[in-house]
Amino acid sequence: MRSSVPKVMHEVCGRPMVAWPVLAAREAGAGRVAVIVNPDRDLSSVLPEGTETVIQPQADGTGGAALAARELIGESETVVVLSGDTPLVDAEAIAGLLSAHASGGAGATMMTTELDEPGTFGRVVRGQGGDVERVVEAKEPGDATPDELAIREVNVGIYAFQAPALGKALDGLSNDNAQGEYYLPDVLPLIREAGGTVAAHLVGDPAVNLGVNDRADLARVTEQARARILERHMLAGVTVIDPRSTWIDADVELTPDVTIEPGTTLRGATSVGSGSVVGPLTTLIDARLGEGVTVPHSYVVECEAADGALIGPFAYIRPGTRMAEGSKAGSFVEIKNSEIGREAKVPHLSYIGDADVGDRSNLGAGTITANYDGFRKHRTKIGDDVRTGIDTGLVAPVDIGDGAYTGAGSVIVEDVPPGALGIARADQDNVEGYAEKKAEQEPEAELSEKEDNDS
Repeated sequence: MRSSVPKVMHEVCGRPMVAWPVLAAREAGAGRVAVIVNPDRDLSSVLPEGTETVIQPQADGTGGAALAARELIGESETVVVLSGDTPLVDAEAIAGLLSAHASGGAGATMMTTELDEPGTFGRVVRGQGGDVERVVEAKEPGDATPDELAIREVNVGIYAFQAPALGKALDGLSNDNAQGEYYLPDVLPLIREAGGTVAAHLVGDPAVNLGVNDRADLARVTEQARARILERHMLAGVTVIDPRSTWIDADVELTPDVTIEPGTTLRGATSVGSGSVVGPLTTLIDARLGEGVTVPHSYVVECEAADGALIGPFAYIRPGTRMAEGSKAGSFVEIKNSEIGREAKVPHLSYIGDADVGDRSNLGAGTITANYDGFRKHRTKIGDDVRTGIDTGLVAPVDIGDGAYTGAGSVIVEDVPPGALGIARADQDNVEGYAEKKAEQEPEAELSEKEDNDS
């Protein structure tokens, strides 16, 4: 991966890679889920709550990982082994593997798939009864015969074991190889030698075999995961106008009758209520939208917008903002850490930060809250039914009472009582004959400019 970040912590559609198989296992009915971890890499911050961890003291192969989990294996009846870098394995595939394993009574059941171009994947050689005789490696010339190379069924690297059979086979596992590592597939012949059978469960989705070893693999896996997420939402009643230009993270929640316009990205724990229209060209990150909210051409982060709110176009709604029912943040408006009341409007060209705006208030174009004095943030309180004139500056801390007004171009530094008009601006002076005097000065200015150019 050429990264300081552990491979399995890289995200696929907003979710760490390793969390995908963990959640899939839980959905498939796993009683306990344990992740085998490197002692030098702490994965706890990205694992779903309740996930156990087992330390593999040294990187000595997949078999070494199973040996590190011997205690858990001994406490189980059935053990499913998944890879942390194959995020497209879903609960349906795991449940199918478990069902086949239970009905077949095998000591081990391996998941397989068929590929048009198997490449270097291990080929699955079956016996006459359909059980697995062996898995033939195909990494180097001569590893497999031409007939074996023609086999399209390959080992996915996902297994279901009878726990006692796996525990006994681990006792006989050896690291007598060029790499000095323990390989989990080496337990399969040991299970057969002990009288057990090894079955293969063929799945039709070759994506279960897509692992991640570099950034190109990560992009391919992410593309498939994104397509699955979009399809799931569309089948559930969400309209996605152009799936090719829409990005939705795995944990985003959308209700039926939401419409997603082109060029839209929904990330993190975002949720959108029925009847809302998001986009075009909108990004929501950890945002919560109610029903009937409209958000064109805007960027919305860690905030809430209640039913019927309107955001944008070209609005930036920052963390800590809560917009009540029917409120509006219009074009070129930035709001941060503020409460916008019911049917209150910030129509355009304004910055509202650390403020409480009351119900039905209307803030004129260019209204600015000056909330930072260089040392501390202060709060601005704007009551119900307030009307601010254009280019009003509110220097916090300041309180604008219910029903109050401010004059255009005012810089308000003191509280405005309810129902009052606050005006704070310099008196206007008109200079008579200014245009005529200016015109008389222009020839001199043109001559001076010409002299400068000549020099």
